[in-house]
Amino acid sequence: MRLLLLTLPLALLPFAPAHANEHAHEHDHDEHASLDAHEHGSASLNIALEGNSLELELDSPAMNLLGFEHAAHSTADRAKLASVKRLLEQPQQLFTLPAAANCQITSSELHSPLFEAESADHAHEHEHEHSDIEAHYQFSCANPQALDSLSLAAFFKQFAGMEKLQVQLISTTGQSGKTLTASDSLLPL
Repeated sequence: MRLLLLTLPLALLPFAPAHANEHAHEHDHDEHASLDAHEHGSASLNIALEGNSLELELDSPAMNLLGFEHAAHSTADRAKLASVKRLLEQPQQLFTLPAAANCQITSSELHSPLFEAESADHAHEHEHEHSDIEAHYQFSCANPQALDSLSLAAFFKQFAGMEKLQVQLISTTGQSGKTLTASDSLLPL
């Protein structure tokens, strides 16, 4: 299933918007030598649904979730980083699935240079970089037929810096893409 999520962005390339928002703050990353751009206020969410397995893969600039992208130096930055990490470690608090589907989290991974225990030298290396946060979640659903929607209302409420979420979905019924916002945060599955 992980391979399915990795190929999803290429499969849905025709659904990508022709032009980016003119006011978007974009930065290309050398380490992300793909089609993705670092755009503040925007993130991507890839979803794969197969059998009773549901996978979510979030990729966001740290700015959207933390309000900063630099290494956490101050007490306030370290507290915010710890708070966001705790939130992301509890996907059930951010992504609302139908209760009837009886989905349980089976694995969760977070990746960001900001989450690493950094030495002073390593923190200095990331001082002027634009950092991303990646999260990968896998759920097992006892009643996958009841998976008819995914609400991201709680996600947008927690992360006010998130303006839009580019969602790409692949399931046995096909592929689709949709842009979610705080005012349109329900994704039909």
